[in-house]
Formats: sequence, C-alpha cells, structure tokens
Amino acid sequence: MDAPAQKIVATGTDEDTGYDSFRLGGFTFSRDEYFAHIGWPKGSHIIEIDRFLRAMVRDIGWGFFYGWIFFDDIFGTTNHYGTVDIFAGSYDAGYKAQGIDYLETFPAEVVSEAFMTISRNWISEGYDPLNAPLETGTPIGPKGKEREGELLRSFIAADRMLGLPGDKGVRTEKDGFPINRAFADIEFDQPDIECEPGFEGQLHAINLFDHIARSDITWNPSISAVTRGNICCVTSEEHMLPVIHGNDRNEWFIQLSDEIQWKIADKNTGEPRGKITMRAGDVCAMPADIRHQGFAPKRSMLMVLENGTPGLEKRYASGELKPYPVDFG
Repeated sequence: MDAPAQKIVATGTDEDTGYDSFRLGGFTFSRDEYFAHIGWPKGSHIIEIDRFLRAMVRDIGWGFFYGWIFFDDIFGTTNHYGTVDIFAGSYDAGYKAQGIDYLETFPAEVVSEAFMTISRNWISEGYDPLNAPLETGTPIGPKGKEREGELLRSFIAADRMLGLPGDKGVRTEKDGFPINRAFADIEFDQPDIECEPGFEGQLHAINLFDHIARSDITWNPSISAVTRGNICCVTSEEHMLPVIHGNDRNEWFIQLSDEIQWKIADKNTGEPRGKITMRAGDVCAMPADIRHQGFAPKRSMLMVLENGTPGLEKRYASGELKPYPVDFG
C-alpha cells in the first residue's frame, strides 16, 4: 500500500456520476448520487450528501471553529488552532469499544484545502449549502456544471464593531442584501445617536436586527463586535444546524426572536444530556463538555457570546476550569 497522502489527491472519477474521489492521509472520500462515503484503515461510514456538504463548507468557513465539529455522530474535526484532527468514531462509545475508531492530525491549511477541493468538485450549479433548504437546489444526482462564484461568503468578522469607520460594514439593500422573506413584517428603524458636547464621534450604534435579517445564509455566527477576548456573534437560523458542535469552552446563547430547540449530549460519548427549547428573550449557557445541535422550525435570530482568550481550551481540558459557568445552590 502506498504511504498516506499528506495533501489531498484525486484518486479517480466515477464513470456513472462524474464525481471525483479523493484521499487525504488514511482517509478516502467518494460520493454517489445520494451519499458521501468515507473510508479509513479500520472501517467506513456513509453520510447523506446534503448534510455532508452543509457541514463541510461551514467547517471551512468557520476556520474549524471552537473545538469539535461533528458532521454527524461519527465523523468530524477538532480544532487545535494550527492543526486539525479528522476523526471517525473517536467520540462514539460503540466504535471505540470495537476498536474501529480512527483519528489523524493535519496542518489546518491542509484540511482547509482538502475540504475546499472536495466541496468544489461535489457541488453543482444551483445548489448552495449555506442557504436554507427552501432557498436552494439539491446536491442529489450526477455531477452538473460546477458552481461558480464565491463558495464561502458572509463570514463577516468585525475588528471592533460593525459599521465603525474603517471596520466591516453592516449589510444593506444596495450591497445586495435584501430583507429575508421570514423577517418581512419587521420594522427596522435606525438608531438616533445624540452625544454630549465634546463626545461627538465616540458613540456608535447599529440596528442589529436589520443586519441579521439581511443574512443570505443560515447557521453562520458572523462576528458583530469584539472587546478583547469577548466575541459577539449573530446569525439567522432555519431548519437544522448542519453540524453538531462540541465545545472546548463555555458559550452563551441569547435567543433574539422565534424559537430554536437544542439537543444536548455528552461530548465524548454522545450520550443524551438534555433538551432545551429557547424562545425570544431566553438565555442559556452551553458548557465545555457537551455537544449540541439546534433545530429552528422558523427562521430565527440568535446571538452567541464566545470567549476567544487564547489557551482557554487547555484550561478546560485540564480541569482547571469547571465545564459550566455558574454554580447554583
């Protein structure tokens, strides 16, 4: 057997579907008209292709985010902020018990290039994995003309706060961001800013609902404001979160509109830990030892507060910090 490839390599083209197959390290990736197929020296796995592509494109766009991105209960990535683990069954009790789990670590840029290569080849024109299902086509079927244009978009990251001079701008109609159909009944008045004499130009405000309502993609926590390690992210959510997120730190959720139902499980084993239904005005913390997935019956607005302090994940992993933010009683 050839030595594992440390960069993505194409291994052939399916004559029936037109899609390429790939190899990265000990992992192989192929697809048919309905499913993505993942192989490794100890086993194989199958994921519905729509779910696979929605997860993969977000994983790249987030820069592998904080901690674990489970495409489903078996396959995913772990961010070590410079390197990335690709795993299969490493956080599933059954796979671990049978000894068929597998994990391999790569430089982050290698995984990013690999996932982008796969996504470009497997996504045809008319399908956009960042859109809600009602707003896009389907990835099912044989290969068509490859989708052109920017695949990763609207991953906005403010340096300090959206709309400040020299910073990232808020979404506007003239920039090609109309109000989404789900928020057409909301009024979006812009804030009036009145400063005391001598403080002109030192106060800034935006209508955050207006910005979120113009997002053309779902389940993408783009950064609206940053204060040192405190990162405020906002996003619109519809249908289901295409990944299961495993935390390496606490994060706070504030439901701004409508409803999201969350399934919570143990990060390492996948055993159920609870269910949460969040409605407008609700606040909850997602601890550092769980994985979670959200389900939004209607398009909703969510604010996520993250602590981006470097090295925080190591303090949680070592047990120096408790996995939850508050003790009651």
